[in-house]
Amino acid sequence: MKATSFFKLALVVVPFLFGGCKSKQAVVETPKPPTVEEMQQQTFLQKVNDNAQYAKFITSKVKFSIEVGVQRLTLTGNLKMKRDDCIRLQLMAFGFVEAGRIELTPEYVLIMDRINKQYLKATYSSVDFLRNSGLNFYTLQALFWNELFVPGQSKVTDELLKGMDADLSGEDAIISLENGKMQYRWLATKDMARIRMANIIYSDQFRGNTQLNWDYEDFRAMDRKFFPCDHHISFTTPDKEVKLGMMINYIKHDDGWDTRTDVSSSYREVSVDEILRRFMAL
Repeated sequence: MKATSFFKLALVVVPFLFGGCKSKQAVVETPKPPTVEEMQQQTFLQKVNDNAQYAKFITSKVKFSIEVGVQRLTLTGNLKMKRDDCIRLQLMAFGFVEAGRIELTPEYVLIMDRINKQYLKATYSSVDFLRNSGLNFYTLQALFWNELFVPGQSKVTDELLKGMDADLSGEDAIISLENGKMQYRWLATKDMARIRMANIIYSDQFRGNTQLNWDYEDFRAMDRKFFPCDHHISFTTPDKEVKLGMMINYIKHDDGWDTRTDVSSSYREVSVDEILRRFMAL
């Protein structure tokens, strides 16, 4: 706490009143100790953060669904992730032909339509929602890996955890973090400290709110930790809503794959909407 005006005045006057004294004792403000509630919150947040995976690689078969309005598309595919380097979804048509690819790296977002030879490659700053919300690869990685995150940071340290709040009064714990127009929320089970939902809202009183909601279900043992195998994702803007689903099976830790995709010169660069229209037509 800051000193009161009277205390500030006293610090100036006292040395003059006792000017003959050669020794002076410094005034040190004692930090306020954390309350029991604050200590409980930090202990719980640490447990949630400690549930992060140890694995460097996570690979798996995936059943992938996309829903835009009344249109719905279901594909099988592969999920390949390398910690701090790449997240790749390969979408298969007819079970054996790669129809599309979504690749996230620290440098770019890549969406490829293999059937029609089209692609979108963009930096995070060029995608409106990602730029406005300050989200980057490491935030998206945390969402895929079922972890806490702090926008703009590559990892959540003990010091960064102190900037989060945890409400432990309900059936599930509610973890929250706010930054200007951004609101970040997580629901976590109080017994196992597992994140079962993440929610991000970007508030804009003129254009309307944009929201990302990510639900996690079906936690299965992976090494010494647990990993959610059923993901339900919805992305809502004032104009539309896109729903995504991922059902993960046969989790492995394969590392024999190239983490960067080279786009052939025969591919044409297009917008996100055009790629989605093509996928829905498959």
